[in-house]
Amino acid sequence: MAHTTGARSGRRPSADELATWRAFIETSDQLRTVLGTRLREDSGLSEGDYAVLLALSEAEGRRLRSSVLAARIGWQRSRLSHHLGRMERRGLVARQECAEDSRGAEVVATAEGLSAFRRATVPHLHAVRELFLDALSPEQLDAVAGIVAALRDRLPPRPPVSGAAAAGEAVRDGRRSG
Repeated sequence: MAHTTGARSGRRPSADELATWRAFIETSDQLRTVLGTRLREDSGLSEGDYAVLLALSEAEGRRLRSSVLAARIGWQRSRLSHHLGRMERRGLVARQECAEDSRGAEVVATAEGLSAFRRATVPHLHAVRELFLDALSPEQLDAVAGIVAALRDRLPPRPPVSGAAAAGEAVRDGRRSG
């Protein structure tokens, strides 16, 4: 398909552009669905569980304020709260009083949650390799990286972490806010 470049925002997308857009969306959705299904079959974790546990596994002390966690994974706080309740009932995470601010709570990955995350990671990364990485040449992967960067430049940034949650994380990270 031939596509034009330059100032295009003032005109309606062409049939070729719409076909490319639709193929991108449908393929992305199908890829996520297949990866999510394999993740659940291989590990019993949902994509949401994996995202939460990944963020916690990368955090200092394996813990984050819920507002920080929500911002990291791009979720609304209400969605995260409901999901954390389900994860707590399964023993994957716990909520504990925040050491820096007794008014707040932190989400902590439990030993069981970290173990489930580690067990899920190898088969999940194998599926990512099979379905995404191995489907593309090194040149195509470079092109995808460029496409993702161009798209991110057009999107608004994720909402910043606000208030005490950001200050608490900044202190833990060795930064001072303000």
